Amino acid sequence: MQVLVTGATGFTGGHLARTLAGHGYRVRGLVRQPDRAGDLVAAGVELVTGDLSDPASLRRAVADCDVVYHLAAAYRQAGIPPSVYRAVNTEAVGALMQAAADAGVPRFVHCSTVGVHGDIERPPVGEDAPFRPGDVYQQTKLAGEALARETAARTGLDLVIVRPTGIYGPGDRRLLKLFRGVVRGRFVTLGRGDIYYHLTYIDDLVEGFRLCGETPGIAGRTYILAGGEVTSLNELVRLIADEAGVAPPRLHLPVWPFWLIGAACEAVCVPLRVEPPLYRRRVDFFTKSRAFDISRARQALGYAPAVGLREGIRRTLDWYGQAGWL
Repeated sequence: MQVLVTGATGFTGGHLARTLAGHGYRVRGLVRQPDRAGDLVAAGVELVTGDLSDPASLRRAVADCDVVYHLAAAYRQAGIPPSVYRAVNTEAVGALMQAAADAGVPRFVHCSTVGVHGDIERPPVGEDAPFRPGDVYQQTKLAGEALARETAARTGLDLVIVRPTGIYGPGDRRLLKLFRGVVRGRFVTLGRGDIYYHLTYIDDLVEGFRLCGETPGIAGRTYILAGGEVTSLNELVRLIADEAGVAPPRLHLPVWPFWLIGAACEAVCVPLRVEPPLYRRRVDFFTKSRAFDISRARQALGYAPAVGLREGIRRTLDWYGQAGWL
């Protein structure tokens, strides 16, 4: 089976590409910087140098593919103008899908985010929950979903949309600060810490993507992929501390001062393209509940998260320790 993975130099895309290659798939990665992709080459991944904005490289990337896994995205970073988010997270979806349709690719799996649902008032929710995107990243990912559906309807391309929850595991940097802060005894919870937080271990997510690429009869469907356990933020912090063998942090501070500081940091730093020391979205981590129902994926795909939360935390801590990141 020949597959294309975009975003293959990223955390999730890299795990997907290497895992599929390790299981005998012929895997191709569309990359902008081949010098950053040595681990992919070592894993047997074929590289196509190009960019989502370059039609010729898209045509080369999708040629003879059975499945396209589109994971590349512009994520939150200081100094990125809204036009870049629109170009990568929305417009490029249509361009890549058109190239895939022209090449006769049987299936296109598009990675979105549960962030399109915003804060969850009555968790857990499923794929039909209302949309409440809260920032330009989530807004452009939602627009990318809409464009994907329009393109699929126009071209007849077999489309499946995936919305992952918070992703973690060996190699992840997004939750590294949380793990490191707990291990070093420096983690401070803003607010009560009773919001829900729903994680997905990377190996389970990769298997979910594979199922979305190969399960018959699911064209046009959307699936939330998440772990099998939901905890509060307080419970998550206690689990990390327990696995690390340290005392759980107990300090809680009010949210609103840090939200104001985050707004001030953004106002000063973002126009200068300097990474702010604090974002409002980092404060939102402590205030917005994330808990989801994965029944649809379980029933239609046979998706069955195999790595429990405690085991996933243990594996992640072990990897961080070996890598010297803690």
